[in-house]
Amino acid sequence: MNSLFRHLAAAAVAISVALAGCATTPQPAPDERAVAPAQGALAPGAPIAPLRDRALEERLLALDPLRISDDDVRHVLARGPTPRIMLLHGGIFPVHLLMESFGRFLSRMGYPEARIRDPGEREWSYSPYEDAEKLAGIVAWDYETSGLHPMLIGHSQGGMQAVKVLHELAGHFDKAVRVYDPVRETFLDRTSIVDPLTHKERPVVGISVSYASAVGAGGATFIMPNQWSMLDKLESIPDTVDEFTGFTVGIDLIGGASEYRHNGTAKVRNVALPLNYNHIFVPAVGSLAQVPEVRDWINTYAPGDTRDPSVLPGDAPQHVLWAADVWYSIKKHWCLEAQKLVRAQRAGAPAAH
Repeated sequence: MNSLFRHLAAAAVAISVALAGCATTPQPAPDERAVAPAQGALAPGAPIAPLRDRALEERLLALDPLRISDDDVRHVLARGPTPRIMLLHGGIFPVHLLMESFGRFLSRMGYPEARIRDPGEREWSYSPYEDAEKLAGIVAWDYETSGLHPMLIGHSQGGMQAVKVLHELAGHFDKAVRVYDPVRETFLDRTSIVDPLTHKERPVVGISVSYASAVGAGGATFIMPNQWSMLDKLESIPDTVDEFTGFTVGIDLIGGASEYRHNGTAKVRNVALPLNYNHIFVPAVGSLAQVPEVRDWINTYAPGDTRDPSVLPGDAPQHVLWAADVWYSIKKHWCLEAQKLVRAQRAGAPAAH
């Protein structure tokens, strides 16, 4: 165990050195820095404002969720309803900078930054030491205020925390979960929401996310007491997610090799990343979107792609498969959620989920 802690400490130092330039890196252009104001909490049951742009609605509905291009992202999806993405970083300082790198990658690929950052504190990601009930409460709050099911993406302990949130939403820890308002940074005195699509009251328990993924979760991350409750739950994915992807990293002495399975209706994929991937640095992908050749490779990727990423420049071969696979799923569920909301608003009736 002492050897393990030495490895973890060395990894923390390596991250500090590798990301030391973050404090002195030239600031991005103003349009990259711009962040829309945080979304405020609506009154329970308040209607979600429609797009009022029939042409954009038609373009959204015409999209194929399995074939979303860069142009589709920038000129269609980014102009319409956008689900919240909740990033969950690992547990050793300063590993949060790695998920910030992934957040910047998403923003550079065209995902609205305001729908990634926490709406209250404006952080890029959440700690695995946060109360999982709080995170589940944010999922409920955001669905109630947007009409869109959020997505969860976790790395290392953050991956385990993402699965824990799914179990919180399934009621596997407590029979009732409170709504959490991230703008006011407080739990609300209720364990139900008014569904924005059906306009009917429903409990927080049972609310789902559209997509979730975990990379490098398990193994030594179980040594932390806050994760002991996941010993019998990590690999069992409940129905509170439509699609889950679990990534294992080559030879991973920290995260181990988890094999995920559904315990109901969730669609679950297990993806083994190449041996040259590193548990710590998988999410360090911020620069990939800025290299045209790599960006094109990512934008044309689909699961099952047989192209050889080793021909890509720089350190892309050590990150690009994970980044491309997660980005593909994000685009897919972004499109599906937007289409679902548009159809529900047009019909004036509940959207199937």
